[in-house]
Amino acid sequence: MSVPAGARRGRGRPPRAAAQDGTPAARERILDSARTEFAKRGYDKTSIRAIARGAQVDPALVHHYFGTKERVFSAAVAQAAAPATNALIGEQPIDIEAFGERFTRIFFRIWENPVTRSPLLAIVRSAVNHEAAARIFRDFVATQLLSRVAGGIPGPDARLRAELAAAQLIGCVLLRYVMKAEPVASADPEDLIRRLAPVVQHHLTGTPLDGPQDRPG
Repeated sequence: MSVPAGARRGRGRPPRAAAQDGTPAARERILDSARTEFAKRGYDKTSIRAIARGAQVDPALVHHYFGTKERVFSAAVAQAAAPATNALIGEQPIDIEAFGERFTRIFFRIWENPVTRSPLLAIVRSAVNHEAAARIFRDFVATQLLSRVAGGIPGPDARLRAELAAAQLIGCVLLRYVMKAEPVASADPEDLIRRLAPVVQHHLTGTPLDGPQDRPG
């Protein structure tokens, strides 16, 4: 039995023209468009319709793949962070004695590359300006990055030490790439790595920092 032309389609199902474009390429276009919209308009002012328009698909296809705007943002976070996440935790078990420098160097390698920096900037800017986006970003970092790093660190307070190490680097990222605060914004990356890596290593392992340890009197 044929379905009349004017019959309503099921909830959440894209129209036939959109369904024919339901390919991996269409999904990638949706995520690319989402990052562009989140970067340009912020999380709150970005709509599913605008994301669909940028991807040249029907809005129903966005709903078909992701459901809600929160889930689009969550998928965009995962995709943007994938190079850093995979590089940081790709080697198991973690060589804890060298992980501070490796952790720091990979962070800067990802952020210094315009190809990988651009989508991350879109995500971070949305997270800074909107609570729902911040929650999604925070949950991703906690579950996909910090918990896995902490799992490779010996000691009873591994999660706290992993978070302190990440906070050191994320703070630098915000100053350098988002706020563009000088002199951090124009400092040589190798100089920043040299200065930050021992601090990150200290947080991860509790080993003493290089240099004088005397406290002010």
